[in-house]
Amino acid sequence: MEAAAKKPEAVVELTAKDLNANGGVFCPSPKAGMKLWNTHPRIFLDVARTGSAKCAYCGTVYKLKEGEHFGGHH
Repeated sequence: MEAAAKKPEAVVELTAKDLNANGGVFCPSPKAGMKLWNTHPRIFLDVARTGSAKCAYCGTVYKLKEGEHFGGHH
């Protein structure tokens, strides 16, 4: 039996302005070209903490564009 071809991960590059007040995004996301009604349960992904996060449902990777930083310390 032949192994199924592995689907490449979708990568969505974000600017700091794309993140919500908590430093993350929700997946599914229109930024990833997804229709919210036909994908998977909505989950929060903390992008600001490490600069990227991967959805456990669909494998989409959300990452900050190079040079982008979220928030500042006041």
